[in-house]
Amino acid sequence: MRAFPPLDFPLEAFLASLPWAALAVAALLAVTFAVAVRQRRHSVMDVVWGPGFVVVAAVSWLLSAGHGDGGRRLLLLVLVAVWGLRLGAHIGVRARGGHEDPRYTAMLDGAPGSRDVYALRRVYLPQGIVLFFVSLTLQVGMFATAPLGWLALAGALLWAVGFVFETVGDRQLAQFKADPARRGTVLDTGLWRYTRHPNYFGDAAVWAGLFLVAADSWPGILTVLSPALMIWTLAGKTGKPLTEKAMAGRPGYKEYLEATSGFLPWPPRTRRAATGTGTGRGQ
Repeated sequence: MRAFPPLDFPLEAFLASLPWAALAVAALLAVTFAVAVRQRRHSVMDVVWGPGFVVVAAVSWLLSAGHGDGGRRLLLLVLVAVWGLRLGAHIGVRARGGHEDPRYTAMLDGAPGSRDVYALRRVYLPQGIVLFFVSLTLQVGMFATAPLGWLALAGALLWAVGFVFETVGDRQLAQFKADPARRGTVLDTGLWRYTRHPNYFGDAAVWAGLFLVAADSWPGILTVLSPALMIWTLAGKTGKPLTEKAMAGRPGYKEYLEATSGFLPWPPRTRRAATGTGTGRGQ
C-alpha cells in the first residue's frame, strides 16, 4: 500500500517558477539595500521582512494560475498579505524618523572594511536565503492541486489565533513603551501575562497555520522544514533568546521569568500585582 496518493503536482511548472521567486527576493533586497545605504540605516531590512513574503506569494500566485487549486492559492495569498503588510507597517511606523537599530550598530561597528559591504554579507544575504527557504511552504502550496479540506480550515484558524496574538501583543507593547512613567519596567499585563513573547508566539502560530494550509494537499508536507526554521528562529535562536538577554537587567524581570510561560500561552504560575511592567518586538 502506498504511503501517499499518486503525485498530482505540476512539478515542471513549479520548478520553472523557483528562479522567478528567487529573482523577486533578490530585487527586493537590492532595492532595500540601496534605500538603507542612502538613509545610513540598515535596520530598514526589518521593515521589508514581512512584505518580502507577500512579494514571493504574489509571484507564486501569478505563476501557479492554471496549475494549483484556486481556493488554496487565494487563501494563502490573502493570509500572507494580511500578516506581512501589517507587520511591515507596524515596524515601519515604529522606526519612522529614528536612527540605526542598536543591534545593527553593535554588529556593524566591528565591520572589517566597508560597513555597507559587511551588512550585505551579514544581513541581506542570510535574510534573503531564509526568506526564500521559509517561503517554500507558500510556493509549494500555490501549486498544490487538491481542493481545500479540513486541515486547511484548521490551518486558517491557527493562523487567526497567531495573528491576534501578534497584533494585540505588538499594540500592547507599543502602548506600554509610549508611557514615560513605565520606562525601565517590565510589561506583565494583557497577553504578556500569559506568555513572555505573545508577538513571537503569534508569528510562530501564523507560520504553523500556513503550513497546514499547504500540507492539506500532501506535497505541502514536504516543506515542513520551512516553518520549522521560522519557529526555531523565533523561539530558540534570535527572537526570544536575544530579547530576554536584553531584558535580564531590568528590575522585576527575574520574577517575571519565574511566573510567566516562556513561549506558549499559559496562566501565570503565581499571582502578582501588575507592575505595569517591555524591547524590540519581544519586550
